[in-house]
Amino acid sequence: QVQLVESGGGLVQAGGSLRLSCAASGRTFSNYAMGWFRQAPGKEREFVASINWSGSSTYYADSVKGRFTISRDNAKNTVYVQMNSLKPEDTAVYFCAASMRGGTLRAQYEYPYWGQGTQVTVSS
Repeated sequence: QVQLVESGGGLVQAGGSLRLSCAASGRTFSNYAMGWFRQAPGKEREFVASINWSGSSTYYADSVKGRFTISRDNAKNTVYVQMNSLKPEDTAVYFCAASMRGGTLRAQYEYPYWGQGTQVTVSS
């Protein structure tokens, strides 16, 4: 089993940037595909971005493509999402998730392990 802890959330003005981190512990991090999801108030949790075990393949939701970049450092057991050109509609709790399935995974049911989330608030 793997434990996940997100950090880096906060309050930022529209057009600004944040980098979220997700630190993993418990098992070999490089065995896991990783994903970021978010949940805005009153809405369902949605996919943001994912990365395969090696970092060679990534996938993004259309809403963040070109603005967000997912990456990982297997030596540090950490996955990141760099968020640029933030918009008020990016306001949400951001979760990282881990899966031993291969590839860049987009469906929540494919991820058995989840962090507690970190709040991102973008003011207009």
